[in-house]
Amino acid sequence: MSEMILDATQLPDPETMPIEDMDVSHPILLQQDKWQPYFKRLRAEDPVHYCKDSMFGAYWSVTKFNDIMEIEKNHEVFSSERDITIFDQSMLDALGVQRRRRDTSSFISMDPPIHDEQRKAVQGVVVPRNLAKLEGLIRQRVINILDSLPLNEEFNWVEKVSIELTTQMLATLFDFPLEDRYKLTYWSDVATSLPELGIGVPGLTREAQEDALEDCLSTMRKLWAKRANMPADNDVDLLSMLAHNEATHDMDDDMFLGNLTLLIVGGNDTTRNSISGGVLALNQNPAEYDKLRANPALIPGMVSEIIRWQTPLSHMRRTATRDFEFRGKQIKQGDKVVMWYISGNQDDEVIDRADEFLIDRANPRHHVSFGFGIHRCMGNRLAEMQLRVLWEEIMQRFQKIELVGEPERIVSNFIKGYTDLPVKLIPKSQP
Repeated sequence: MSEMILDATQLPDPETMPIEDMDVSHPILLQQDKWQPYFKRLRAEDPVHYCKDSMFGAYWSVTKFNDIMEIEKNHEVFSSERDITIFDQSMLDALGVQRRRRDTSSFISMDPPIHDEQRKAVQGVVVPRNLAKLEGLIRQRVINILDSLPLNEEFNWVEKVSIELTTQMLATLFDFPLEDRYKLTYWSDVATSLPELGIGVPGLTREAQEDALEDCLSTMRKLWAKRANMPADNDVDLLSMLAHNEATHDMDDDMFLGNLTLLIVGGNDTTRNSISGGVLALNQNPAEYDKLRANPALIPGMVSEIIRWQTPLSHMRRTATRDFEFRGKQIKQGDKVVMWYISGNQDDEVIDRADEFLIDRANPRHHVSFGFGIHRCMGNRLAEMQLRVLWEEIMQRFQKIELVGEPERIVSNFIKGYTDLPVKLIPKSQP
């Protein structure tokens, strides 16, 4: 297993290194925003690329838009059963890590028919009638958050807006006590951390991670018990939906915790990091910010472009169920196949001017940030609605959200996100 690269100065030159030695799994690539040239070269020269050695073991990289779509559609050959990230839980055994709880499972890491049955139990939370009911609540929360922010003073947008809005939404979706909502954020961050590799929450230990997940399980089990004994009359409460559905009402603790963390992470990291990523993208592309100020009607399309540009989950992984030839490459049974969404969204053979952030792009929803096929993100419309409402209210109040320092990014090769985005708000009354 390859050693961890500690800083960007140790990265090999993407233009001159032997392509067979290219490893795009290093978290430093995302954390230092250095990933683009590595994937550009893979798309051009070796779009289905085998990395024989990495800190995560051997894996295939699928880097082009249409190839990712083909893998997503073929769940019989490319299974989700083993895991959905490049990291194998079984790798902890190889590292000698002792765990109190064994592997957890969730419906995203399952194949049909179990996947379909369990996903169906909760997907009703985001049907159009429920989204319509939620929009007013989201708008009022956005208004409250934006009106509480300081003007012309530096603050961390991630903490004050991105986390606050998404955490309040999570509390609503679980009918979770609002005063305890920050537990949801912490559980989300902890669930996607790998303490042994220094990935995720800084300074987190394996023991602290397991304690947090046990707290999540215990807390949610108590709420679950209450919901199971109440009429199933709340159609925007995920716990109630799980408790009253035949496919999910008798989940064991591992399955319950797995589905909880899936829903918490899915509702937190993607929207939260797109909220931050949109502010960064507009500051990096001031001509697009000018377009937005001139024509706020561009907001719906801009939201989709933000989600494409940010690509908050960098990849999804599948496991080959049998030997299979794909694009001339011989993939073996048991091989990891990693679909790099961040690369597919930069594929200029499918997306015109893919390396540019364009808020008036034609067909802006043509991206792979939400995945495709049976595993397409269940909450994609809710995420888009939160971003749309947020930017509608931002444009009512502020001339500019001005970036006043460098963003700090999460150490991860799965979550493409931010811990700090220093900004100042310039109100409309100022030039």
